[in-house]
Amino acid sequence: MTRNLAKYIDHTQLKPDTTEEKINSIIQEAKEYEFASVCVNPYWVNHCFNELKDTSVKVCTVIGFPLGATTTDTKVFETKNAIENGATEVDMVINIGALKSRNDSFVEQDIREVVIAAKGRALTKVIIETSLLTKEEKIRACKLVKSAGADFVKTSTGFSGGGATVEDVTLMRKTVGPDMGVKASGGVRNLETTEAIIDAGATRIGASAGIDILAGNQGSTDY
Repeated sequence: MTRNLAKYIDHTQLKPDTTEEKINSIIQEAKEYEFASVCVNPYWVNHCFNELKDTSVKVCTVIGFPLGATTTDTKVFETKNAIENGATEVDMVINIGALKSRNDSFVEQDIREVVIAAKGRALTKVIIETSLLTKEEKIRACKLVKSAGADFVKTSTGFSGGGATVEDVTLMRKTVGPDMGVKASGGVRNLETTEAIIDAGATRIGASAGIDILAGNQGSTDY
C-alpha cells in the first residue's frame, strides 16, 4: 500500500529545554516535508502559527501535559488560550489517577469540558498514557474518551517510560471502532514501526523522528 506518511505525522518537539532555534528548525522541516502538524508546548503556539499560517501544516499543542493532573478548569483555560493563539489541534492528558481510582464520571467530564472548549475550532486528541494502565483500564479509558466526544484517542505522552505499541494500538482501534482517530506517540522512530502501527489502526503518529521515518532511518528520540 502506498501512503503519504508525512500526512500521518505530527512533527513533535516537547522537550522542556526546547529553544527557539529548535522550534524554527521543526517549522522549516514541517514546511519542507508537509507533515500533518507541528506539536509543541503552548508557549510556542503563536510563534508556530505565525510561521505556518500560509501552509497546510497545522499547529498542535498539549493540554494538562504531561501528568494530566491539573484541574478541569485549568485544562479548559489552556485549551481556549491555545486556540486563541492559533492551535487547531489539542492533545490533552486524562486524569490518570482518577481513572485508576475508577472515578469514571470525573474522567469523562474532564475530557468533555475540553472537547466543548475546542468544539468547531480544534480537533481534540486525548492521551490515556497506556504504559501506566492495565488492559482493563485502557479499554475503559478508550470508552470514556469516545463517550466524551473527542476526535482521537492517543497512546502516550512519551514522558512516562513507555510509548506506543502495536498491541496497544490494536486494542484501542478495536475498542473505539473504525471511525474515531487513533494517535500513536512515544517510541515511534523508524519506518518499520510506523508502518506496523498504521496497519494496526493508527491514523496519526506523534514523533520527533519524522524525517528519519520518511528516510527509512533509525530515529534518535522518543517523543
